[in-house]
Amino acid sequence: MNIFVVTFSVFLFVVIAMAVGVIISNREIKGSCGGLNDIDGLEGACDICEIKHQCKRRKAMQRKALAD
Repeated sequence: MNIFVVTFSVFLFVVIAMAVGVIISNREIKGSCGGLNDIDGLEGACDICEIKHQCKRRKAMQRKALAD
């Protein structure tokens, strides 16, 4: 049980230290170079979004496609 408490404490300290570092540096957290934008045929989350009717970007993409 002692090993669990020590390990949990170390992980908690590291997570808090990283969070404080992000806050102090005032930088935005960015995505990786992979993810949804790396999949051929997808232009991001709008192509697989559950709430497509609310997505302004998707509506703009559809209007552009219909105009072409």
